[in-house]
Amino acid sequence: MGKIAVVPGTFDPITNGHLDIINRGASIFGEVFIVVLNNSSKNPLFSVEERMQLIIDATSHLPNVKVQTFSGLLIDYAESVNASVIIRGLRAVSDFEYEMQITSMNRVLNNKIETFFIMTKNQYSFLSSSIVKEVARYGGKIDELVPSHVEKALIEKYNTY
Repeated sequence: MGKIAVVPGTFDPITNGHLDIINRGASIFGEVFIVVLNNSSKNPLFSVEERMQLIIDATSHLPNVKVQTFSGLLIDYAESVNASVIIRGLRAVSDFEYEMQITSMNRVLNNKIETFFIMTKNQYSFLSSSIVKEVARYGGKIDELVPSHVEKALIEKYNTY
């Protein structure tokens, strides 16, 4: 229970699927760092700071969760916070091949840090930040997909364009 875990992601924005994985991870590990990665290959809707605040607000009920940001190799970040575990969420079999490649590379870089895969609940198996943004962009119903403050932030973003 005292182990430190890292939950990495872009979280643009955080969804109920992400929160499912985070809540379950926080119930297993002593300390959980949610790491908002600054992925240069993506063009995020929300700034890193905005994403961090949305996550902080969504996880305020979890005293063992901290939110930080990092640019660079995830394994370097995990080492810097003395994490022994990286938590990755899986939605479907299609996620597994990509996740296996990343996990294998992380093991080459540091074989002392394990990766734990948590299958998301069935109700979130289709859910991604990209889908949420697409639905929100066209005024679709997203209240069951994201926390209410994230829904509000998405509406504000798309009403400003």
